[in-house]
Amino acid sequence: MRPGPRRSLTHAEILDAAFGLLEAKGFEAVSVRGVAGVLGLTPTAMYTYYPNKGALLAGMVEQVLGRLDTGGADAAAATDPTGEDPAETSSGPTRSRTRIVALAEGLRSILVERPGAVGLLLATPLDGPNARRFDERLLGAFADGGLDPAEAARATHAVRVHVLGAVAFDAAEAERTAEASVPADVAPAAAASATLWDDAETFPLGDRSRELADDPADRFAWGLGRLLDGLLAHPAPGAPTP
Repeated sequence: MRPGPRRSLTHAEILDAAFGLLEAKGFEAVSVRGVAGVLGLTPTAMYTYYPNKGALLAGMVEQVLGRLDTGGADAAAATDPTGEDPAETSSGPTRSRTRIVALAEGLRSILVERPGAVGLLLATPLDGPNARRFDERLLGAFADGGLDPAEAARATHAVRVHVLGAVAFDAAEAERTAEASVPADVAPAAAASATLWDDAETFPLGDRSRELADDPADRFAWGLGRLLDGLLAHPAPGAPTP
């Protein structure tokens, strides 16, 4: 019996396969041919969906950012933490800050689930509708906080860098911790520091900080808070005082 025609695939199915390849083998393994192999398609068949690797990566970025509820940031800002009527409060730095925090934490939570996507966001132009919508929300929040367009653009970049950097470092740290958890019957290899740095001076502050339990989410929130303290502290000249 001859097999029937293969059903058409959805873009979501293709992108899910691409993310599976990303998490299993890394960024370099993601290609049109690689995803075609996972799905049992010929590269030619895949090209009808994504004509090249750039288009495939752009689709993956859009899928990630499409999960971000950018409207939720406005809803968070509408609830004033002081209990005051939002309609009677200004749209200055306080409410802008709430919106920015909601956007940054929302992006972080999505990337924590798929840390491999950090490489996508770094390697792919963020010019799709979902990417531009995220930037537009951040730019608008900073503008409402008193920053001029150039400052708002730089502040948006700084927040994006903070999110991507935090997720990348936390993922690397988690991977190192997992690799260090070897079975008890396996003798650990001698640490590089045991041979390279026997005569080095001690680093008491660094050693002490490594002993502190630091939750990644708390660490991220602390850094974001300090970043926004600076970014929203000096409104552009001539901006209305909130």
